[in-house]
Amino acid sequence: QVQLVESGGGLVQPGGSLRLSCAASRIIFRRYAMGWYRQAPGKQRELVAQITSGGTTNYVDSVKGRFTISRDNAKNTVYLQMNSLKPEDTAVYYCNAWGPTGNHWGQGTQVTVSS
Repeated sequence: QVQLVESGGGLVQPGGSLRLSCAASRIIFRRYAMGWYRQAPGKQRELVAQITSGGTTNYVDSVKGRFTISRDNAKNTVYLQMNSLKPEDTAVYYCNAWGPTGNHWGQGTQVTVSS
């Protein structure tokens, strides 16, 4: 059974930074596209950033220039570096893996941006 375990969430002041990590197990990590999604209270889950197996990245417009997604295939881990955080970035952030065995989700990690 595929496991995706997120870490790195927390409370940060506006303008601050956080780095989320997602460690994957029981998949051939390099064959999967990896993504970060978020869901704020009362809103639909949205794609924040995605990185393909080949390293191509894609971002939602609201985070371009502030967030960076990266992957380390040797560590089976995907990261989301979040800078210049805003209150509207507050949400539960979910790791996603899409590949040969289908679509898989982590349990989510809370990010709260507040003064």
